[in-house]
Amino acid sequence: MVFSASRSERISRTSVITLNAPLKRVFPLFGPIREKEWAAGWEPQVLYLTTDFVEEHMVFKTQSNLGHEPDFTWTVSKYRPDQAFIEYTVFAPERLWWITIQCREGIGEETTKAEITYTYTGLTKKGNATNVKALETMFRRDLKDWEEAINHYLETGERLEPG
Repeated sequence: MVFSASRSERISRTSVITLNAPLKRVFPLFGPIREKEWAAGWEPQVLYLTTDFVEEHMVFKTQSNLGHEPDFTWTVSKYRPDQAFIEYTVFAPERLWWITIQCREGIGEETTKAEITYTYTGLTKKGNATNVKALETMFRRDLKDWEEAINHYLETGERLEPG
């Protein structure tokens, strides 16, 4: 087996957030189109989709939030609505990552627990370093920013704007 001079590194982190609505109302908000309803700054550019909101193997792009990278290309690599599970695979020139979201009914079926995992793999030394920074940034608040934004949306029907 031949390895490049720069070995790929993989890092991962998981958080669980609690959302104040039943599973059937919450899970659809994790699709790329519906995420715009609660996530400030989320503007996916759909490249391939045959339904209205989400399907396995749909493809879209977003702008990099790090500034020095080109647009990210995303695909919905797994979509299991009957299991309240979605997985994204995201590509950039020097790295790639997976985002999995598994939702489950909370206590009394009036809340939902969402387990969110980011797993990054660097393709170059620079990609490895960028992934460390990206993971730290994403989990700065242990995804409590997602929890606050989604719960605000569930309560008010409006997106929580930053600042």
